[in-house]
Amino acid sequence: MSKEEAYITSEEMAALDENCTFFGLSSLQLMENAGACIANEINKHFAEKGKIGDKKVKVTILAGKGNNGGDAFAAARHLHGKPLLSLSGKPLQGLRGCGAEPHTRERGQSPRFRGQRGEAPLFDVKILLIGRSHELRTEETKRNWRLVQESGYDVDEIADSSSLKAAAATVNASDVIIDAIFGTGVKGKIREPEATAIDLINGSQAFVIAVDIPSGLDPDTGEAEKAVKADLTVTFHKPKRGLLEKVAAEYVGELVVADIGIPEGLERLAGPGDVRLVLKRDPRSHKGDNGRVLIVGGGPFFGAPALAALAALRAGADWVTIAAPQSVSALIASFSPNLIVHPLSSEILVEEDVPVVLNLITEHDVVVIGMGLGAAEETKRATKLIIEAEASKKVVVDADGFFGLYLPLQTKPLQGLRGQRGGAPLFRKSLIKNASQEDKLVIVTPHAGEFAKMQIGGEGLNVVVPPEDRMEERIDFVSDFSRQNNVVTLLKGQTDIIADGTRVKLNRTGNAGMTVGGTGDVLAGITGAFFAISSDPFKAATAAAFVNGTAGDLAFNEKGYGLLATDLIETIPRVIKDFR
Repeated sequence: MSKEEAYITSEEMAALDENCTFFGLSSLQLMENAGACIANEINKHFAEKGKIGDKKVKVTILAGKGNNGGDAFAAARHLHGKPLLSLSGKPLQGLRGCGAEPHTRERGQSPRFRGQRGEAPLFDVKILLIGRSHELRTEETKRNWRLVQESGYDVDEIADSSSLKAAAATVNASDVIIDAIFGTGVKGKIREPEATAIDLINGSQAFVIAVDIPSGLDPDTGEAEKAVKADLTVTFHKPKRGLLEKVAAEYVGELVVADIGIPEGLERLAGPGDVRLVLKRDPRSHKGDNGRVLIVGGGPFFGAPALAALAALRAGADWVTIAAPQSVSALIASFSPNLIVHPLSSEILVEEDVPVVLNLITEHDVVVIGMGLGAAEETKRATKLIIEAEASKKVVVDADGFFGLYLPLQTKPLQGLRGQRGGAPLFRKSLIKNASQEDKLVIVTPHAGEFAKMQIGGEGLNVVVPPEDRMEERIDFVSDFSRQNNVVTLLKGQTDIIADGTRVKLNRTGNAGMTVGGTGDVLAGITGAFFAISSDPFKAATAAAFVNGTAGDLAFNEKGYGLLATDLIETIPRVIKDFR
């Protein structure tokens, strides 16, 4: 398992949760599985320790208003009033999704059930909701709250710190405290009454089990101003990145990673959660803050760059400019008054145009190059200079742009190309934040046949892409290609494959009607729009593939096999509105 696969960030986990719902694995089922796993760990601990006797184990749940609280409410139902384990010490039939195994980074030894004599443990559960029930944030949490409340469980709603302090005796008398106050969404300073709740937990002598992450701990950095100090943390699916940091050790205690039933294959699928990772628009933003995209295309074909530019605008880019040969610039501008077209000097892209294009690049966040450029040798040389120039920090290469793509990619300063004022370069300071001269992030969007256009391995290699019926080989090929050439690859096909050499995503949206010309140009434009606002080309490419395919599916529902690339463009806003 690679370092990146060994953990998951809080954002990625939220995206995965959303994708699970999209593909049919409900949040309610995941919550049920999580609750069963928490109960299983508590039961194993007390069964092994021999602390049962004739008395019930007192369990106090301190729950917040989000899904973490819902996980704990589900756990209460698995604990309350009946044993979770059989007399033989084996889990009862029907407990699914609780394949919890201790992570290699532990404090002490993992609890291992060895069986017991006499009865399995019984639990006396008390639930303290930090807040009011009408403030519960998700439908799944509300449903689990109603279940425990209507079933007669001992529940209290804690509105303020004084009410919580009044419950201190209950907390202090507990054998087990389940910390379910905050999940992975916690940010900033801990407020009241949650701050007092954390103090009460840390001041008790109970065995403390944290749900997914100790409340107050930053899930991605492991840092905390105030956080629960757990004896055991049960995290779900994969460790959150912060749990593995040394600074978090005193809060995490022993770490158990619980399988809550998310299939490995589902984690690979692109979905609406991946779109949400990329599209985060600040309502206070100004023109240009949400992406400036430069399209370099046109010459023999003038529709392709127009399609890419319109797709970028529909995908949310604030500003899109097309740099096109003079011969077609007026035609491209006539497609829409929304297009900004910068005429170049000739009938095709030539080397003399490169300084002008690079000057435009420094005024934009990303350059998308290739659509409709043609295969003239002079155009190929100009394209290569643009892709490899230091000014080109974030690049999407498509179609005829592959003729100028020499791999593995080299970043070269532009030599001997000067602007028009006394021979001085016309480059302005780049708009890309925190980018050094060495930074270059490239997304390539080929279909299988377009690898032949690329110059791979210096003199060019004959690359054969495995067919779609050998999908695992195809995935390995794309991953290896990306790693060896330092690019993110979005291989278009019946199943799109997105890889950066470490991570892989599969997109299965789209349909046979999208074989019509221009849909690849639309995808390139969407990719450029998302890459303009994202620092992670892999995430941008994944989101773009999903949006493009979903837009195609909506268009196909209306147009059938008569759909056009322009139909996809018109459905892009509907997709993004549903999934952002």
